Amino acid sequence: MRPRSIEELPKAHLHLHFTGSMRHGTLLELAAREGYRLPDALVEEWPPTLSAADEKGWFRFQRLYDVARSVLRTEDDVRRLVREAAEDDKRDGGRWLEIQVDPSGYATLFGGITAFTELVLDAVAQASREVGIGMAVVIAANRTRHPLDARTLARLAAQYADRGVVGFGLSNDERRGTTADFAPAFAIAERAGLRLVPHGGELLGAASARTCVEQLHADRLGHGIRSVEDPRLLELIVERGIALEVCPTSNVALGVYSDLTSVPLPELLAAGATVALGADDPLLFGSRLAGQYATMRAAHDLDDAQLADLARGSVRASAAPEDQKAGWLAEIDAWWG
Repeated sequence: MRPRSIEELPKAHLHLHFTGSMRHGTLLELAAREGYRLPDALVEEWPPTLSAADEKGWFRFQRLYDVARSVLRTEDDVRRLVREAAEDDKRDGGRWLEIQVDPSGYATLFGGITAFTELVLDAVAQASREVGIGMAVVIAANRTRHPLDARTLARLAAQYADRGVVGFGLSNDERRGTTADFAPAFAIAERAGLRLVPHGGELLGAASARTCVEQLHADRLGHGIRSVEDPRLLELIVERGIALEVCPTSNVALGVYSDLTSVPLPELLAAGATVALGADDPLLFGSRLAGQYATMRAAHDLDDAQLADLARGSVRASAAPEDQKAGWLAEIDAWWG
């Protein structure tokens, strides 16, 4: 029997960073408009060869990310990025997209973190209506900055908890800062009823994921892939229903695993974990949402029933309204047939 189309499989996308969602062609066009000379890694050598095995490797990754951020100069640029992310996900079978953003990175240019958040929320609402895909925002703090900054962002997220913000995260290099120090910020978000979605268990091992679970009360783990290294932690994750936002292409690109066949997705599924595949930063890793399903299908010989289970996991772990989830789950059943 011929495998079913991955693009036609309904799914939710829970791990996509704002700047990293930019189309490569859009980056080139906006850079040309501004007269910026992009690094070769973002032009002829795209997608770039990356590794985060050491501090130097992460610095290079972050530098390329900052270069990409710098081309977004106007309100129309922001709206374009959001709309194109929505279009790309819809083309890949996406029914729901939670896009993650740290407003601090754009505050200076766009009038502060509140003004930029309102711009993004308005752009998301517009794109959702016009493209026909459910969308929401996750506000993320940067673990390389002071935990007090994270509290400010948590209060901001709480302020918009009923106006399009559905979660609060913590991103950047896991090896920087002390994760437990961000617990007060996550407590603010928790009181506001937001999903708690910190990054953990990727660049660092299972202990990093455990801290996110026990100290930050994570509802989902950004990545969390290396939870597999601690069977007791994995049992706890399954018991609590904590979803893992697994991003296979970025795991390999950053040197967490040597190749796609080494990404331990089958082990997570065998343990009963809820997994939502995500693209992380397509601009730097060169692969979007459907690509994550395609690579895991090929690397682990997943059948269509397993792909449908992954899609169900992504929908159930999302912050989408329950009636919409029910409809998409029915669509997945229809795809499986």
